[in-house]
Amino acid sequence: MREQITVSGETAERTPWSGEFAGSVMTIVGGICWGLSGCCGQFLFEHRGVQAPWLVALRLLFAGLMLIINGFILNRKDNLRIFKHKRDVRHLLVFALFGITFCQFSYFMAVQSSNAGTATVLQYLSPVLILFIMCVRGRRRPRGLELLAIALSLTGTFLIGTHGNIHGLQLTPQGLMWGLLAAVSAVIYTTLPGTLVNRYDIYQVLGFGMFIGGLFMCLLVRPWTYAVVWDGGTWAAMFGVIVVGTAVAFGLYLQGVSIIGPLKGSLYSGVEPVSSIIISVFWLHTSFTRPDFLGFGLIMATVFILAKTGGGQEKEAPGGSASPRPSCGEQKT
Repeated sequence: MREQITVSGETAERTPWSGEFAGSVMTIVGGICWGLSGCCGQFLFEHRGVQAPWLVALRLLFAGLMLIINGFILNRKDNLRIFKHKRDVRHLLVFALFGITFCQFSYFMAVQSSNAGTATVLQYLSPVLILFIMCVRGRRRPRGLELLAIALSLTGTFLIGTHGNIHGLQLTPQGLMWGLLAAVSAVIYTTLPGTLVNRYDIYQVLGFGMFIGGLFMCLLVRPWTYAVVWDGGTWAAMFGVIVVGTAVAFGLYLQGVSIIGPLKGSLYSGVEPVSSIIISVFWLHTSFTRPDFLGFGLIMATVFILAKTGGGQEKEAPGGSASPRPSCGEQKT
């Protein structure tokens, strides 16, 4: 799940590996890491009997802890600056529970109910939902390419859910419901942090937000009561979900976007659902039909259209897909 991040005003140190090509590679590999993270979750659901609430609790807790530790290494005591203002603490708590936790939970429930590729693509409907919000706020109708993006997104969702057969769903009702909820939660996750992302860095907002969400989920789910088979495959998949899908993905994506800029970064991050589909096909042997691929393509086309036109863009939260992505990968916290 992509972690959605806005990077502005950052100047990367000029090194032999800091050119446009290097930034593009870093951003793309970061998106692939988020795609792999969702597939690792699918592996745990299908082959280890893990449940989504258990995985979300541990991912948020330990990924948040990793980001917090990294924040202290880089910023020392300044990493606690967000806790000096009661209003910001309340804002952080709301974001942690209704933004990060809801986004992660709905995304991995969608993966468990369908598959990583489908869940990730459906979550990418969030820019269209943000476009609707912007139109309502601006008291205007969608225009031009915005109308095309809406039509493509609706058609893509219809094809994924029904395979073109109006008489029944091909995707399970639970999978479609959680996939659409993942898109809604990505909108909340993107818009809820507000000015926090302007005044504090990622390690404070996302690190402490994930850790708080993880504590809440642990109290609610009690993951220590689950009987999980801990073998090499389980450890490797957990490493993919927590470490690769958080620390590695964040590091590469942030560095890449600081070089190439947020617009190109948002376009290149579209590699996440593509990588989720490819990895799930070749590793997990997930089967997709032609209507599935057509639906995936139409939804991804809406992302590129809105990115190019500037539609469906709000101030983005750090990190959701497997974006706590950010995509929820860990879109893009």
